[in-house]
Amino acid sequence: MLEIVDPNNFEEEKLQALANNIKDWGESLGFQQVAIVKPNLDEASQRLRLWLDKSYQGSMSWMSEHGDKRYKIDKLLPRTLRVISVRMDYLADENMVAVLKDNNKAYISRYALGRDYHKLIRKRLAELSKKIEQSLPELNLSQRPFVDSAPVMEKPLAEQAGLGWIGKNSLLINNKAGSWFFLGEVYTSLPLPVDNLEQPNRCGNCRACLKICPTDAFPEPYVLDARKCISYQTIENKESIPEYLRPLMGNRVFGCDDCQIICPWNRGAPKTHEIDFSPRHNLDNSELLTLFKWNETEFLSNTEGSPIRRIGYQRWLRNLAVGLGNAEGSEDILRELEATAPNVSPLAKEHIDWAIDQQRQKLVSIAE
Repeated sequence: MLEIVDPNNFEEEKLQALANNIKDWGESLGFQQVAIVKPNLDEASQRLRLWLDKSYQGSMSWMSEHGDKRYKIDKLLPRTLRVISVRMDYLADENMVAVLKDNNKAYISRYALGRDYHKLIRKRLAELSKKIEQSLPELNLSQRPFVDSAPVMEKPLAEQAGLGWIGKNSLLINNKAGSWFFLGEVYTSLPLPVDNLEQPNRCGNCRACLKICPTDAFPEPYVLDARKCISYQTIENKESIPEYLRPLMGNRVFGCDDCQIICPWNRGAPKTHEIDFSPRHNLDNSELLTLFKWNETEFLSNTEGSPIRRIGYQRWLRNLAVGLGNAEGSEDILRELEATAPNVSPLAKEHIDWAIDQQRQKLVSIAE
């Protein structure tokens, strides 16, 4: 019968060697940084509760669910002692500003241009977990990988692991890589030696991200009111986009990167080496009208394996309609909006009708 060894009695030298191997394995799996932390999320949980008290989460009810599993790591996965925190770069192009300045183009958040990161990173973390388990077959380990899919406080964990600091735009910023990266974690019952890494907050007096936000979604530095955030409205919000926000959204139809684009720490940010994150179907530089003309079959085909698919075809049309309402006055746009309006859901139709009204006003102004 196989004897189960208590990992707490494991030799310190073996644990240190394993920790070194974990970092090497992580690098070979495509992660730009791997760090091990024994986190204390008491402070982060207090900030979360204050944020929730102000209803800044909007309709994201899952942010207040799961009790203390979000900040007591062994409640989410029993016996957890350490968190292995990783990051992976995803920026694949450099034409963000040019697209944003063209009212007839569709701006899609750079993280969503290629393959869904959940699947890719989860698979890599599962491989990392397997390597750990195979290296210690005598141990009855408790391990689980996470990628933005469970009540895990990813950014505070990564900050404590030394992968960066949480900036005024509420994103994790790394002094060498900026903020164009994904995070992931492996919860483990191994008492691994922790990394004493730290990246002090380097935001200083800079307020560029707060000033650039199109909808003024930051009530104060380090605090995001998701209800006013374009990413929330175009991705998480399943209902109507408030009318006062629509003109402010411009051509941003899936997410928003303004607070990253303007961040000084993203100047010269490294490009990803992952082919799967490369733009698909010209989504980094497409006309709003081109995307709006996709029928549902084309939408499902062109967004297969993409995070965009999660919003569904009707919300895709909703978002694009807002973009078309903000586009330059065009007879072609108006005709397409009018032809599509009778054949969509009430949600999409409301926004298409708004866009039709905007286009008609612009065409009248052009004619005068």
